Amino acid sequence: MLTVIAFIVALSLLIVVHEYGHYWVARRCNVKVLRFSVGFGKPLWSKTMGPDRTQWVLAAIPLGGYVKMLDEREGEVPPHELDRAFNRKSVWQRFAIVLAGPVANFLAAIVLYWFLFVYGVPGLVPIVAEPPAGSAAARSGFVAGDTVLGVGGTTVRTWQDFRWVVLQRALDKGVVSVDLKTIQGSNVSRELSFDGLASEDLEKDVLATLGLSRQRLVLPPVFGELTGNGAATRAGLRSGDRVLAVNGERVENWDALVKRVRDAPGQALQIQVRRGDVDVPPIAVTPDAVDDRGVRFGRIGAAPKIDETAMREMLTDVRYGPVESLGKAVAKTWETALFSLRMLGKMVIGEVSLKNLSGPITIADYAGQSAQNGWISYLLFLGLISISLGVLNLLPVPLLDGGHLMYYSVEILTGKPVSERVMAAGQHIGVTLLFALMAFALFNDINRLIGS
Repeated sequence: MLTVIAFIVALSLLIVVHEYGHYWVARRCNVKVLRFSVGFGKPLWSKTMGPDRTQWVLAAIPLGGYVKMLDEREGEVPPHELDRAFNRKSVWQRFAIVLAGPVANFLAAIVLYWFLFVYGVPGLVPIVAEPPAGSAAARSGFVAGDTVLGVGGTTVRTWQDFRWVVLQRALDKGVVSVDLKTIQGSNVSRELSFDGLASEDLEKDVLATLGLSRQRLVLPPVFGELTGNGAATRAGLRSGDRVLAVNGERVENWDALVKRVRDAPGQALQIQVRRGDVDVPPIAVTPDAVDDRGVRFGRIGAAPKIDETAMREMLTDVRYGPVESLGKAVAKTWETALFSLRMLGKMVIGEVSLKNLSGPITIADYAGQSAQNGWISYLLFLGLISISLGVLNLLPVPLLDGGHLMYYSVEILTGKPVSERVMAAGQHIGVTLLFALMAFALFNDINRLIGS
């Protein structure tokens, strides 16, 4: 339910922003707006209000929306309102009205990012773990404990920043310079090559493909909070118990304990613990069997005891002043939009797989995950989707805003509007392209769902 609600809220908000951009500029150009609809299909709610008696509609299918304006091409217009018809406006006014939707989405993303940069976005310090032997990172000389400071001249403050900058640079292949601070405290630069990356590697975790992973906090095998009716509680384990061995095999850290538990769903384990200064005789614990998307694993309902001091050293808070945040927000929006266009371009020419296309199922999944991670994560998700919506609508495909802008650009250059026959043919092409795009994205969604 959280996934469904988060998806509907996200999509509805961004559709309102997009369509309100059209509506606001249309009103400024003295165009009469007949209907403002969020969603398609049967109206669930409708109210007529405003000086122009605009019909505000909430429809059943929340996968889009539209603003219907007075237009002679769509019906008879009373003589006294001809000057308020969309088709009677200058080409520059029509261009501005259509462009306003995508621009509103970009402005919404800028506002969201500005607020988050002022408030502060938590992140993980970009400390590198030991890269696998033979990986690109190992060949470049990365070692455990290196802290990333920048990539190709771009400052990096969090692991998320590092991932984002590397992904952008990876599209160009070649070599990039990575500035690091070693565990000894000296500053060095290492050359990281992307030439070994295949096009399908961009579908995966690019950093992991290069052999770069985040250094994890090594936790001791000590129980923190236990769930009320979990297997650990039922067996008599307590918060603060330190695990010494499982089935007679020594356990060195929390990850090793988790692996032993996950690998034994429904199987009795003999867990030996130290309680205070006393070694307790082995306690029989049978992990509960859990099935998640076809994967079966064990769970005992226990969380690790966290060393708060060590944890704080692994975290950072990225925040800027109000003015600097505005610049950062604009730059973030521009970089994300440009990256989306580059990815689409590389898909068209075959350099990047079409498997990177995502549809409503994947977007809904990400909406739910981001909502579970907290409101900051959800706002970051909203910013990303708002940019994606703006970019998508600017594509020169008939039926989309970009298709109309393409027609108006031709009209500006030639001095006369595009013929009705050309526009009708373009509509057929646009419907075919959009249907194919949506079908392929949905196919990818289903494949991801089955594969996960």
